[in-house]
Amino acid sequence: MSHSKHISETPATQMLRKLGIEFSEHPYTYEEQGGTKVSARELGVDEHTVIKTLVMQNDSAKPLIVLMHGDCTVSTKNLARQIKCKQISPCSPDSAQRHSGYQVGGTSPFGTKKSLPVYVEKTILELNKIYINGGRRGYLIGIAPQVLVNLLGAIPVECALGTTTS
Repeated sequence: MSHSKHISETPATQMLRKLGIEFSEHPYTYEEQGGTKVSARELGVDEHTVIKTLVMQNDSAKPLIVLMHGDCTVSTKNLARQIKCKQISPCSPDSAQRHSGYQVGGTSPFGTKKSLPVYVEKTILELNKIYINGGRRGYLIGIAPQVLVNLLGAIPVECALGTTTS
């Protein structure tokens, strides 16, 4: 790890270090509304390997996390059907922050404020390495995707809608 840029701990990195989980750190210049397209460009990686952490809620307003490829969108209809609820919708930014403890744009599935169910697009688990938010805007960590299942109990689902063009 380079010592040229000090990266302070986040709840996510504290959790991973405490459990001895190996990860690499990838700070980049955050752009408002830039999303995974910007982080992939800044890190020089395929956007498909940059994973979005989305805080959503079911029809009972119970929060959950969905992990999706950066170049895909979530079919909330397909997800709802697979997890056997009527409807899934994104949480408001305030609600997402309240549930996760992270600022929107810096949400990590690791070290969340509340323990939330995690659903992962199953093809993410087929990748060798993923880049996922480390708990701060402009900061991704590189990690083995199997950690999502082993550590978070992430449940594989199929809810990706093609690649996004935005």
